Amino acid sequence: MKTLIVCTSVSHGNTRRIADVMGQVLDARVVEPEQVDVAELSAYDLVGFGSGIFSMNFHPRLRRFVQSLPRGERGGAFVFSSSGLPEPGFRPYTRGLVRVLEGKGFQVADTFGCRAYDTWLPFKLVGGINKSRPDADDLNAARAFAEGLLTRTGKAS
Repeated sequence: MKTLIVCTSVSHGNTRRIADVMGQVLDARVVEPEQVDVAELSAYDLVGFGSGIFSMNFHPRLRRFVQSLPRGERGGAFVFSSSGLPEPGFRPYTRGLVRVLEGKGFQVADTFGCRAYDTWLPFKLVGGINKSRPDADDLNAARAFAEGLLTRTGKAS
């Protein structure tokens, strides 16, 4: 299975650490949105899209990239994030990005999120929250998620 992970990780490298673990399991290259040739996406069976959460949304660079994609025949996709606070049930972070991806022709297999070190205001005033995250348990959960993707997409060896 040919897999690519598109990741924007800007504050502390939290999301990139998650993407790298998933990339190892999925044998996937991890790239920034600006490093992707849009025409190249159709060559992938599975594409992951992830970033940290900023003001209850994915990073603007990732959102702009996804919104700029032309509609077409696409393979599978998954969405992942890291955030200081848990995803609220009344406004899931992932819902909007999943809908845009589906509108672009992707079949979104699943989503993953974990807590991470966050120094966004007002947390910066107290030195941030979740200073040790993502930790080994979070990275193991990311690994298990990626292994599950292989099973769910029928691509496990």
